[in-house]
Amino acid sequence: MAGAIFGGFAMVVFLAVPARQLFGLRNLITLQHFEHMNKIILGTGMIVGYAYAMEFFIAWYGGNALESFTFQNRAFGPYAWAYWIMVTCNVFIPQVFWFKKARTNLWIMWIVSIFVNIGMWFERFVIVVSSLSRDFLPSSWDYYVPTWVDLCTLAGSFGLFFFFFLLFCRYLPIVAMAEVKAVLPEAHPGHGGHAAAEAKA
Repeated sequence: MAGAIFGGFAMVVFLAVPARQLFGLRNLITLQHFEHMNKIILGTGMIVGYAYAMEFFIAWYGGNALESFTFQNRAFGPYAWAYWIMVTCNVFIPQVFWFKKARTNLWIMWIVSIFVNIGMWFERFVIVVSSLSRDFLPSSWDYYVPTWVDLCTLAGSFGLFFFFFLLFCRYLPIVAMAEVKAVLPEAHPGHGGHAAAEAKA
């Protein structure tokens, strides 16, 4: 669940930063919102890193040779490059959010969100590809090389996602009106709400 929250918030930051700039939402999506989201990314990123470490510990502590081989193969086998890209993007890069300047800098948070999304994609790659490349039958071991069909399918999935996102931005409200009304001055009597209501009356 922490990984889903981690990747989800990173995707929200990745989409909200350009949407805020392009659609004039600076007064609705503030730097404080981004700072809170970046704190969640930092916290859940550390949980994800802890989970990665516990996978190795449990494999060692359980004494199962097959499970130990699986995780050792991920970190030191032919797909070690994918594993360490995953760890770097998901665990090490988000640590920059310990600094307030990084949590409130739009360029830094946007770049970090890109790396987190890359890391979460590689997490799926490591789980599926590295496991299938070294299964229970050594005779079926092989190194996966994507074909042009695989690459086109991947590119198409990105294109389909951004197509639906732009359709959403075009035809549906980007910010919920109920969320905006809750923070308007008229909603708080202590901030001139009664005076505004009397002026309208």
